[in-house]
Parts: sequence; structure tokens; C-alpha cells
Amino acid sequence: MLKGLAITPPVVERISIGRIVEKNGKRLPEKDDQFTITTQVQTRDGWLLHPQDEAQRKQHGGDKLRCIDILLPFNDPDLNLRADYSYFDRKDGRPVCVGDGDICRRNTDDGMQTLPCNSPDNCGFHNRECKPYGRLYVVIGDQDELGTFVLRTTSYNSIRTLAARMRYFHAASGGLLACMPLELRLRGKSTTQSFRTAIYYVDLIIGQGMTLQEAIRDAQRLDAQRREAGFDQDALDTAARLGFASGAFEESVEDATAVVEEFFPERQQKDPQTIEDKGSSPRRSSLSDQLKQRAEAAST
Repeated sequence: MLKGLAITPPVVERISIGRIVEKNGKRLPEKDDQFTITTQVQTRDGWLLHPQDEAQRKQHGGDKLRCIDILLPFNDPDLNLRADYSYFDRKDGRPVCVGDGDICRRNTDDGMQTLPCNSPDNCGFHNRECKPYGRLYVVIGDQDELGTFVLRTTSYNSIRTLAARMRYFHAASGGLLACMPLELRLRGKSTTQSFRTAIYYVDLIIGQGMTLQEAIRDAQRLDAQRREAGFDQDALDTAARLGFASGAFEESVEDATAVVEEFFPERQQKDPQTIEDKGSSPRRSSLSDQLKQRAEAAST
């Protein structure tokens, strides 16, 4: 196996809460109040919808998709939800510093270093511009039981809620988290910081119409069926744990480009390239455009 390369769960599709829109010649993230299930193919009009998007909408009814039926791929909560404080280089999309509030791994001029991590509020590295960044891996449908849909988020509320729910369900079910019928649900709330405007975060609940006791019994039946078929969940968790540990950073360069564009947008700068004048508003290249231009220049 390649050294220094994190082996992450196979991602077949995406779950998002928002989209990238173009305003005044710039590509900017725009939040939404519903889930969107997409493929990994992006066109100029955005990400292509996955068939599960329509299937889940029909199943739950309503115009907006705010519930998704899922299973989790692993029993260990920390394998399903990968969360850390992250700082990305805006120029090339590469992760620079990733930490957990205790220690961090930072790519420096002297190579990869392990340093103390003081969390964003107490860290002077790059003016505290790192953010909490979470990746939730889930299974939707039964076409690919080892293929996952990934939900990426920088929301404190989502990361904290998902982490708590998974630990509670893991404890209540006797460790059978990967067999429990669950549902992602989008919830809204208002805070003083949002000026009473609704903000949305992701919650994890028992499948629709079920009690916790019924979900635990279903998990026990599914676990027994899997064991009878020879499925070794403990070995799968171990393989995933070793895969995550084999690399310094889990985000690939290709994925990091989209992550930076969506969650770490470049700040507006007061220069002639970004200020609208009376005649026109020059288009500033997005990160993906800049990387494409660099690749074309390198090939020539």
C-alpha cells in the first residue's frame, strides 16, 4: 500500500446543503434549507442529481428534502464522522494544517510537523482562519453496501449534534451502530448571532415511525443476519481505522479544490479586480479555474 496516502471510505456520491452560485463574476457558496443528493459529476450548471434524490423526495413527500434514510458504514462513531480543525491553502486547495484541539499536523517549509493545536480561537497560525470541518460517511440504498455518500460541513451545530447522537446510539444499541435504521434530518433554529434568522444543521435520528427499542431490535436482527453470512463488521472497522491513519491529510487534492470553494471562500479584497466600477465588473477566476490554468501551463 502506498505510504503517506490516507485510505478513506469509497465515496460514490455527495449530500449537500447548498450550492455554488455566480454573483458579479465570482463563484460563491449559497446556503439552502434542504438536502440535495448529487453525483460526483459537476457541470457549469452545478452538480448532477443522483437518482436517490428523487427517490428520497418521493418517499418522504413534500417539495423539500429534509429527511434521508441511511445506514452508517461503521460501528465506531469516529469512523463515520471525521471532524477536525482545518486550514486550506486558497491558492492550490491543499490542506496545510489539520488538528483536533490537542495536536495538529502542519505542512511547513521543513516538511510535515506535529505541533500543539490550540483550536481556532487561541491559535495564531494564519490569523485563526481555520474552521471545524466534518465529513459524515453514510450508506443510502442497497446498490453498494461498501460505497458511501459523503456530507461535508463546517457547522459547529451539525458536527456536535452528529457526534453526540452517534455516541448515544452506539451505547444504547450495544455497539451495533452500523445496523441501526437511521435518518438524517435537517433542523432549523434561530440564535442571537443569526439575528433571529433560521439557520439549519444536520441531526441524526431513529428511522421514521420507529421507537428506539424497535430500532435496536432491528439492529440485532440485521447483525445476526450479517454474522451468519460471514460479514465481519469488527474487521471492517479495523481496516477503515488503519486506512485513515496511513496519511497525514484525508482530503485529496481534487476534492480539496471543491471544499475550499464551498466552505473556505476567498475573502473580498478591495482591489481593482474585485471592486465593481461603473462600466463593468471584471470576472475573477475561481480556484478551480486557476488550477486548470496552472495545469494547462505546465503541460505546455
